[in-house]
Amino acid sequence: MNDAIRFAHPQLALAVALCCAWGAHAQDPLAQAKSDPGALSPVVVTGERSGGGLWRGAASIDVVDGDALRDGQAQINLSEGLAGVPGLVIRNRQNYAQDLQISVRGYGARATFGVRGVRLFVDGIPASAPDGSGQAANFPLGSADRVEVVRGPMTALYGASSGGALLLYTEDGQRPAQWRTGLVAGSDGLWRLSTQATGQTGTAQAPGWSYAVDLSRFETDGTRPQSAADRSTANLKLSRRHEGGRTVLVFNRHSSSALDPQGLSRAEFDANPDQTNAGALSFNTRKTVAQTQWGLAFEQALGGAHKLELMGYSGQRQVVQYQSITTGAQVPAGSSGGVIDLDRDYWGWNARWRHESDWQGGRLSLSAGVASDRQSDSRKGYENFIGTTVGVQGKLRRDEVNRAQTLDPYVQAEWRTQGLTLMGGVRQTRTEYESTDLYIVGTNRDDSGRKDYQSTLPVLGARWQINPTLQAFASIGKGYEIPTLNEVAYRSGGVSGFNTELNAARSTSAELGLRGRADKLRWSATAFDIRTDDEIVVQNNTGGRTTFQNAGRTLRQGLELAGEWRSGPVTLTTAYTWMWANYQDAFMTCTTAGCPNATPQVQVPQGHQIPGLPPQQLFAQAAWDTGWAGSRVTLEARHTGRVMVNDLNTDAAAAHTLFNLGVQFKQERGDWTLREFIRVDNLTDQKHAGSVIVNDGNGRFFEPGAGRKLMLGLEAQRRF
Repeated sequence: MNDAIRFAHPQLALAVALCCAWGAHAQDPLAQAKSDPGALSPVVVTGERSGGGLWRGAASIDVVDGDALRDGQAQINLSEGLAGVPGLVIRNRQNYAQDLQISVRGYGARATFGVRGVRLFVDGIPASAPDGSGQAANFPLGSADRVEVVRGPMTALYGASSGGALLLYTEDGQRPAQWRTGLVAGSDGLWRLSTQATGQTGTAQAPGWSYAVDLSRFETDGTRPQSAADRSTANLKLSRRHEGGRTVLVFNRHSSSALDPQGLSRAEFDANPDQTNAGALSFNTRKTVAQTQWGLAFEQALGGAHKLELMGYSGQRQVVQYQSITTGAQVPAGSSGGVIDLDRDYWGWNARWRHESDWQGGRLSLSAGVASDRQSDSRKGYENFIGTTVGVQGKLRRDEVNRAQTLDPYVQAEWRTQGLTLMGGVRQTRTEYESTDLYIVGTNRDDSGRKDYQSTLPVLGARWQINPTLQAFASIGKGYEIPTLNEVAYRSGGVSGFNTELNAARSTSAELGLRGRADKLRWSATAFDIRTDDEIVVQNNTGGRTTFQNAGRTLRQGLELAGEWRSGPVTLTTAYTWMWANYQDAFMTCTTAGCPNATPQVQVPQGHQIPGLPPQQLFAQAAWDTGWAGSRVTLEARHTGRVMVNDLNTDAAAAHTLFNLGVQFKQERGDWTLREFIRVDNLTDQKHAGSVIVNDGNGRFFEPGAGRKLMLGLEAQRRF
């Protein structure tokens, strides 16, 4: 702890000391909320769950149960079950080489692959690297207990680049033991087979280890040529309670291979959205991933209502990706080729003290801790040709080691009564980047470099109950988004080399909301305002290389509405998001290869919309439990507004509305439970862009969405 606080401001160290001293005098027994995941929680969020959210919390948090993620769904992509969360944009690119496109209140919209600016966790273990990049492909949906979607200022407590957070928690093994297996088959050669087993060793009087195992395999031919993919995932969770605490061990193995159909130009998309760019076919663009990780968490009550929580994790990730960069673009000495070979080792830990007691007529929760994450990337680049043969690994053109590490002390306090919640916290985040260039050949110079990013992120929130069915909440805080290692990998002109000129973006975020509940109705309405300085934007994106720069100010303002109404066998669910996101200052950008003289040539005017973000998004679902054969019929409508494709706002993906119809069946036969479903997505077979590749330098912005698709599923479950 002393080494960690050395990095903090004196005020933060004093705050830690005061919190520890304050808690040391309380003698009430520790009372832990039923929903608290303990040491597997990356930060402390307490509250009483109701209607899919945290009723007594001072933050915008939606909770989607595991059954809602699985019932009537393919259980392949996180996008299937989270469309009903306001403020969240989560799209299936129909390109498994690039992962889902995820943004929260505008954070993460610039990501052309993977996830940026939004933190991902599985059972408390980061699925995001210290530099803020992440992938959602290894989320084990088949064994999910719930997903928590955190939005607003409070997300700063997760560290840098936390414009939002998605936290998946897997189920614990219980008695009686259960086994289930499911098969899904659908259009385009899609199928998924999975098996889960949960249970507990020992006896009911003397329980031993709880276990949960999840194995799955998925394959598809893809919706376009060059879009086939497969994925295998294994997830294991072991937990055991002991006197005053618990120990949890988690293990995850993920491997996948996917062809990359890339995007289409406007002309290609209009002519035939089912086609694939010729470059992707000739270079056989593709990506393979293999990842293994484990985590260990331990929590122990210390007496006097104090508690210690420790968590550590480690993993290894390998990625090989073949791009369609032309052979001519690889001639310059600074080119890193057209094949990416990444070997990543990562590890981290989180140590936290917690205290919970009665104080001044309410419940007081205090916590203080230190979190550290590290990654070491051995990154090589090769030419993607040998002679006249393309799409194969050629000569070495890049060899470097990139390292990132964080060390973040944090404190948090929450005081809660029936009618009032006061919440505050501060996290000091420090990230160190270092790049060591091992490829110095001829005129290719030494491109080594290093840079540190540091900020203190305070947040405050309050919730007050107006009456038993209505409450208001508000929060405000600072945000800090650092560029990823991939974003600092290229200097102006798209030449490889550590870009030390790229700074972090700083923001101030505020929200104000109302939420209510009654016998049949749950609803919420939240307005937010986010003002950012030094927004990270694209400077140039050509030749397979993207260079980033800092622009001026941006503004994101929006309104989130959500509701659920139940009456007898009918349930109506809606979620609507309106957001206006634009550049408050003009800035210069490049539109030509190489960015001549490393100087941007074209102005992005003040007031232009930030690309990748729909101004409006609507989800509406009607579900009817028919009472016949345990069946439920659901009809969904998903509307996405017009989305700009680049900073210059020269083109946009048109608004569209998709309709999905599903029928589910459930039968109970002794110890057996059988579930079946049939689902048709995009009922009207509407042509649409499912997502856009923001600021693509080749003008291939559009990733076509899937047409009408049929899916069938069967699951059998048995209790022992």
